[in-house]
Amino acid sequence: MTPWPSLTASSAAWWPPSRSWLPRSTAPAAREYCAGKLDAACLQREKTARRAAETEVFNGMVAALSPRFEAAGAEPPNYKAVFETVLEETVRRLILDKGQRVDGRGPDDLREITCEVGLLPRTHGSALFKRGETQALVTTTLGAAGDAQDHDVITGGEATKKFILHYNFPNFSTGETGRIAGPGRREIGHGALAERSVAHAVPKEPKDFPYTIRVVSDILGSNGSSSMASVCGASLALMDAGVPVTDAVVGISVGLVTGDNGRKVFLTDILGSEDHFGDMDFKVAGTSKGITGFQLDLKIAGISVDDMYQAMLKNRAARAKIRATMAACIAAPRTEMSPYAPKIVTMKINPERIGALIGPGGKIIKGICELTGATIDVEDDGTVNIFAANGDAMAMARREVESVTAEVEIGRIYQGTVKTIKEFGAFVEILPGQEGMVHISELADHRVRNVEEICKVGDTISVKVIDIDDRGRVRLSRRAALAEM
Repeated sequence: MTPWPSLTASSAAWWPPSRSWLPRSTAPAAREYCAGKLDAACLQREKTARRAAETEVFNGMVAALSPRFEAAGAEPPNYKAVFETVLEETVRRLILDKGQRVDGRGPDDLREITCEVGLLPRTHGSALFKRGETQALVTTTLGAAGDAQDHDVITGGEATKKFILHYNFPNFSTGETGRIAGPGRREIGHGALAERSVAHAVPKEPKDFPYTIRVVSDILGSNGSSSMASVCGASLALMDAGVPVTDAVVGISVGLVTGDNGRKVFLTDILGSEDHFGDMDFKVAGTSKGITGFQLDLKIAGISVDDMYQAMLKNRAARAKIRATMAACIAAPRTEMSPYAPKIVTMKINPERIGALIGPGGKIIKGICELTGATIDVEDDGTVNIFAANGDAMAMARREVESVTAEVEIGRIYQGTVKTIKEFGAFVEILPGQEGMVHISELADHRVRNVEEICKVGDTISVKVIDIDDRGRVRLSRRAALAEM
């Protein structure tokens, strides 16, 4: 919970300490003063108004108890810790005895949910998911296969991630100020939960979707289960980007408050205060077919299987309602991607030609990328993915790749460059790195006494492939090419 707001100098910002040592004489007096007053304050529906009302009660309690407990020279009691205890007791009592939650909802009620996609025109995909005061702005960015994240595997070796989800939780999302630093345990943990929940619906094979996908969830406002809002927002942003997800992933949290005599109340879509004062935070995410991720936080010794089953039923019912709202916003992935997303063409080449495409030290493929501005990824099976920002760059890159990796075809006519002259004929390069020989008898339709009568080194001539022997040697004919032209 965030530090308690204060309107007096004696109640500065604080973090509630352990309550095990609270002065016994102070707590009853605090309960007596807060009786009735704190109930009304806790039931304010809006978070800001609720915190202001609670602060007013706190300041009044301090003013009322100070003359009684602050004897001359004595150290004043920790009013903040005492008030925190009474506040927790009040919130739990209202839930258990009256079925009243702090924002006025019933135990199974969801807060108002709104969804919007395509609100950021320059991104590849974007969505805003709002559930009550919790808001997640989620963006999707598509990149080349080479943009995948490399990482070490704990069991040894290396691996790559083609789907990455980052979760940002800035101070202003809870109305606070503070230093903006690197990700903490909260950001890492919530991001990991959202990532593994959504990853099950994202295409895994390059043949299904060759892009690397990065999703970023920026929490604009937080009052409970922002990680599950990130799951919902990520599904919307992925569909807005045209990623062929198998299904929308939806997440929500269910809480629990327990009392004496076995009393218990399950709470759907818990608030931050219900998470703080409650006994359980059970987050579950899943598609329409099953669960893809969950996380259970308990503050009690344990939970029975029956109670766990009841919590999962309530979670499933809530996810169905959220799914309907999301489907009304966008029901399926877009058939066309953003014009700003990189274009991609997938080609198949002979795996034996991979070396020719890459070149010594990567010279050939790097040259093509520098010439065209495209990004080229090559798989071991001969799959070539070309990523480019526009159609012209894509067409140029594809022509260059084809010229380097094309296979010589019998019966096809090529424009080749004479590389070497011999007495018996000429060697002509018809494709990059691929040469064939034109025998002197195939240079013209008449008798040729000297090869240089017809061509010289560096000349471009038309030749036809007439044969490829079992050793891969190519036989060419200028005479046959001229006859067909």
